[in-house]
Amino acid sequence: MATTRPRALRILAGPVARAHIHERGLAAADVRAVPAAAGGAKGLTLLPLDRFIFGHWLPQSTQTVHLLGASIGAWRMAAACRRSAGGADAALAQLAEDYITQSYPHAPGRMPTAAVVTEHFSRRLDERLGAWADEVLSHPRYRLHVFTSRGRGLLHHAGRLRQPVGWAAAFAANAVHRKALGGWLERIVFADPREPLPLALADYPTRQVPLGAHNLTPAVLASCTIPFVLEAVRDVPGGPPGTYWDGGITDYHLHLDYRGFADGVVLYPHFGPHVVPGWLDKPWKRRHAATEALSRVLLLAPRDEWVASLPGGKLPDRRDFKTWGDDEAGRQAVWRGAYAESQRLADEFAEWVARGGRLGQGVEIEALP
Repeated sequence: MATTRPRALRILAGPVARAHIHERGLAAADVRAVPAAAGGAKGLTLLPLDRFIFGHWLPQSTQTVHLLGASIGAWRMAAACRRSAGGADAALAQLAEDYITQSYPHAPGRMPTAAVVTEHFSRRLDERLGAWADEVLSHPRYRLHVFTSRGRGLLHHAGRLRQPVGWAAAFAANAVHRKALGGWLERIVFADPREPLPLALADYPTRQVPLGAHNLTPAVLASCTIPFVLEAVRDVPGGPPGTYWDGGITDYHLHLDYRGFADGVVLYPHFGPHVVPGWLDKPWKRRHAATEALSRVLLLAPRDEWVASLPGGKLPDRRDFKTWGDDEAGRQAVWRGAYAESQRLADEFAEWVARGGRLGQGVEIEALP
């Protein structure tokens, strides 16, 4: 007996975005910004959606769009700015292939060292971004903003002893209050100098510095630098001196005050319904709730029942490297299967906007939780 496949796409919205859809539907011209979260391999499932949005749908409009990225989200948004050689669609497809097939030399039964991962990953980033940095940063419509975390105190300099003690202190400070983490980490946004990010970033110690061809690759590398997995990046050109870490630590899901956009919506392809402020906030569920800052956000996320239908019953994640160990072919097959199934997220969104992005025909918009 044939079984009905679960729908893949879940649509959630803040109150302003929800009212916008009720009144006008959704058109490409309504999008003012696209955030892209940290989350490692979970981002693989969003790449088919990215390919449709940036390769086919947003090109139908002409307005400026701000692209905000942390960690893999920074790589995704940089790829979305590609214009030549197949444009964003081809660049995002290449990112998916690079991510699925990543492999690092290591002893059997052991994880690769941070030095090895950093060497190979930075070389790949330079191959993909370095050659077309000018093209990315001169996009006529897109404004790229890369989020990083700059260490303070014990985290200002990486070291075998400093790092674990510094991160323990940062975790303890964050447990008291998110703003207390500012004593250990500072948000550094490498922002398009043509139009800095038009948001109030007063929630956390922040500096915006110009993003250019000279620091695009180092900034994205810094944004992807997971502590203990990669080596910290020292002195990103153009930024304040110091040690830079993964942008997801301060801005895991980019829970920012998007009310700075006076109209339109913030379109957010995401791998879950919650917009968690920082990576260290994951244990603190009370910090996962939506706030007024997200009132303009229209969030696209996978449904739980669809996730349960994926290989292994979950989204790909970084723990899969340990789960599969030396069986890289097995891990890659599972990730490739999840990526292929994720085309349904893109297809369902494409069908919805083709009907004007309006309610009805089984489409509902939930409130952000």
